[in-house]
Amino acid sequence: MSQVPVADRPGWRVKQVQQALRHAGDDALRDAGVSVSQYAVLRALADAPGTSSAEVARRCFVTRQSLADVLAGLRAAGSVTPAEPGAGRARPMALTDAGRARLDAAEAAMTEVEQRMLAGLSAREVATLTELLAVCAANLTAPTGP
Repeated sequence: MSQVPVADRPGWRVKQVQQALRHAGDDALRDAGVSVSQYAVLRALADAPGTSSAEVARRCFVTRQSLADVLAGLRAAGSVTPAEPGAGRARPMALTDAGRARLDAAEAAMTEVEQRMLAGLSAREVATLTELLAVCAANLTAPTGP
């Protein structure tokens, strides 16, 4: 068992930041009419138009079932629509004009939240933090064992 108090462990701090970011994001996004999960899906679709639902789920760190629930809400709000089907069974979605407008409003709100989160850090510290978090993520997603 670790002798380091839980509040001083990196994993605990990552979870604390993730939760705080989620709550601050949901609060900031309320005026844009989307949740953090919906924002993530809108952002993923804007970044990679015509992406399959499976790929959007991977990009948003959610299961396909969770994505289906988020997409249902976005479809009902008129933010996404089925895109032209590609080869195979993939069912891509595309942003509508309303979805693009929601994304633009959400992007501004999330940028403010992120700036608040990073207040007091230099540009170099932000870059280092980003690099270190990327290494941590890669370490945990890399295959283990022989």
